[in-house]
Parts: sequence; structure tokens; C-alpha cells
Amino acid sequence: MKRMKKINLQMFADEPQNSNIRVFSKEFKELMLAVFGVQAQFNDFFVGGKIDVVDGVRDSATAFSVKTSDIPVTIGTYNKGENVAFGTGTESTSRFGNRTEVIYKDTDVPYTAEWAFHEGVDRSTVNADFEQAIADRLDLQAQAVTEELNGKHAAFISESASKTIEVSSITKDTVAALFSELSKYFTNVKAKGKRIAKVTPDVYNAIVDSGLTTSSKGSTVNIDDNEARKFKGFVITEVAEDYFGENEVVYAYIEGIAKAFTGINTTRTIEAQDFDGVALQGHGKSGEYIPEVNKKAVAKVKLTTTATPASK
Repeated sequence: MKRMKKINLQMFADEPQNSNIRVFSKEFKELMLAVFGVQAQFNDFFVGGKIDVVDGVRDSATAFSVKTSDIPVTIGTYNKGENVAFGTGTESTSRFGNRTEVIYKDTDVPYTAEWAFHEGVDRSTVNADFEQAIADRLDLQAQAVTEELNGKHAAFISESASKTIEVSSITKDTVAALFSELSKYFTNVKAKGKRIAKVTPDVYNAIVDSGLTTSSKGSTVNIDDNEARKFKGFVITEVAEDYFGENEVVYAYIEGIAKAFTGINTTRTIEAQDFDGVALQGHGKSGEYIPEVNKKAVAKVKLTTTATPASK
């Protein structure tokens, strides 16, 4: 994995010099932000392509609260009737129609998962600069947490999908029709914004091999480096199969329609009693949030054993 940045631990020791505990939550927050921007597989699903990182969350079960309203917007007509707001209807009617009261409610967004790490660095066996070894391990742990979040974010996208398209197979001959159906769906639900599609290697190769590489057909496939950049209006990214749910091969969505967050309970080193070194420990929580109305801008494609492709 790519190393993101080096940190100087001497800069961050806020505790007294004789303390056997050193806290690195702020530094781990910086590492998480940096690593997520490079190694998150689904960062474009979230606002700004970022994750919100908060340190010092302690035992809170709620990440944040949002104001929501499920009151539908209705458009009526302006009634100019003789006895509407005038005449016999002066006190009981309105030319604007019935009045709907707008009320917002507070919706708590909870943390849905936890992460932790626990390592030991022994001065006599680490065989490297002791302080730099701790910095390196914090860097690697930030990468490991990000990778764990990749899987959780993929599952969240799958769960959020309002549209599932089922197909029996995806080949170079059928992939164009599939993405035409996806494009039609996003157009019909009036989803605005950049269209993103995360695909398995098999789907990616079918796009590249489809032969739809001319600009006149709306595809921008770079043959020289075999990289599909855009297809049927979707920005295409190939990701590993194990991020997808069972038989799922495409996650399509509008960019930046959800929010990802993680809270850091603690990141610290504690002088060990049973070896000459420190225990490196970290614990945090994570979660995701998407407004209900935004779920219509999420779709997925699933392979099925049925002979005829079907949608739901």
C-alpha cells in the first residue's frame, strides 16, 4: 500500500514528559483524511469526496442530527370563484387552496460500526527508529481502517439502491443495452449531477471490448492504456469484485449524494509493563447517511440465473 505521509511524533506530545500515555487522536484524524482521499474506493459517493472525522467522540451513539421533513410538495390552482375568499366564503375559504403546515423533525444519525487496533512496539526488537516505527504504524493503521470502510461503504450503497436491474449475463454485446437502461432510469427519475458507475473487472472489460470507442457513439475509451473513462454518460471505475454484494456487478449513482463519517474514541501509546516498549491502541466508530429522497439516484446491477433479463 502507498505510504501517505510522515508525521513527527515529537510535535504532538501534549502530555507531560513523564507521562506513560501519549495521545495521537488529532494526528490519526489527519492521516485518515489524507488516506481516504487517495485509497477510498467509493469516496465520490459522499459529499466532497471526503469523510468527516471527529476525535473525542467517547461513548456517543449518535454521530449527528439532521432536520428532515416528509411532507410532500403539492401544486394547486388559484381559485377565482365568486364565493372563494369573498362573498359567502369570506371566512372559510382561500383562493390559494388548503394550507399545509410545514414541520421539520430532528433525525439522529447513529454510528453503525466500530473499528479497533492493538499492537506492540518493543524497543529491543523493532530494529528501526522507535519514534518513526510508531509513526509508520499509525500510517498503516489509517490505511487499514480505510480499507475496512471501503467494504462498509460498498454495502451501504447496495442497501441504498432504489433500482435493481437483473441480467443473465454481461458481455461486450449486451453491455451497451444495460447502460442504456441505467441511463434511462436516471433520466426518468430526474437525477441531476455527474453519473458514476463502479463496476467489476468483468463488466469493465466488456465495456472496453464492446468496440464502442468512437466519440460519435458517446464513449471515451482510451485504447492505449485500456482505461474506460466514460460510457453512456457514466464515469466508469473498475473496482475489485469482493467489494460487491453477492452476484452484484455494478453500482451506479449520482456523485456526492451521501455522507460518510468516523469518530475517533482514542489513538494512543501506553508504556507496557511486560516488555520494553509501548502498546499502540486505537478505537473508533463509523457510519454513513443518505437522505431518503436521494436513494432514487442509486441503482445496482445483479446477475441472475433466469434466462430472460428482468428489472424491478
